[in-house]
Amino acid sequence: MFRHRVSDQLDLRTVAHWLLLCFVAGNVNSGGYLACHRFVSHVTGFATLAGIEAAEMRWLDALGVITVPIYFLFGVMISAYFVDRRLHEGRSPRYALVMGLASLCLFVSAGVGVAGWWGEFGHSLVISRDYFLLALLCMASGLQNAALTSSSGSTLRTTHLTGATTDLGIGLVRWWALPSQDARRETEKRVAVLRLGSILSFMLGSTVGAFVYLRWQYAGFFLPALLGLYVTSIAARQPPLEASTSKT
Repeated sequence: MFRHRVSDQLDLRTVAHWLLLCFVAGNVNSGGYLACHRFVSHVTGFATLAGIEAAEMRWLDALGVITVPIYFLFGVMISAYFVDRRLHEGRSPRYALVMGLASLCLFVSAGVGVAGWWGEFGHSLVISRDYFLLALLCMASGLQNAALTSSSGSTLRTTHLTGATTDLGIGLVRWWALPSQDARRETEKRVAVLRLGSILSFMLGSTVGAFVYLRWQYAGFFLPALLGLYVTSIAARQPPLEASTSKT
């Protein structure tokens, strides 16, 4: 599921795993919103909320909100260190380690929530109570998103839809504008289908997550954590980069 480009001729198993990660991302976003009424991987939204809190003179809440995306950035940087840096050095990236850390963040979120340390599920907006839960969820999202971004050559995002929707719109126009005999037209069509699938998978994950979290509350985070663990096991079974390169 790693080491492919969105424009490659992909097998069904790889596509299914990519869509699974989009499902996980939508699920986590749904859980974060239902738990504390904030979207997890929506960095733009955090910046907007910080401005609103500041305008209403809630300076501590504004500071808390604006620092939460730092944990998304921290997750991205950890992933970049173990994946992107090693790719540029020609060494085997540590996908399993990165996905394992993302899964660990979700397991901790679930376990601590079930133990009652996060407070009441779905409580009112109080950043001091939500802060560490949001930090863990943002870090997990950053780890996953950066790993897929690096492995797909910056052509696939899983934790937010703005980029995917933009790329889908551009790709559809390219597909429409290219001559019917141009080989690139088929590539654009295939890529558009995959991007549309990622958007729908994210939405499906959010919908399923809503049912799960409304029923099981913080324990619902065990679902994306277990799915992340499954992805970790797949990444761990991939051959080293050097070995796969030597066979090609």
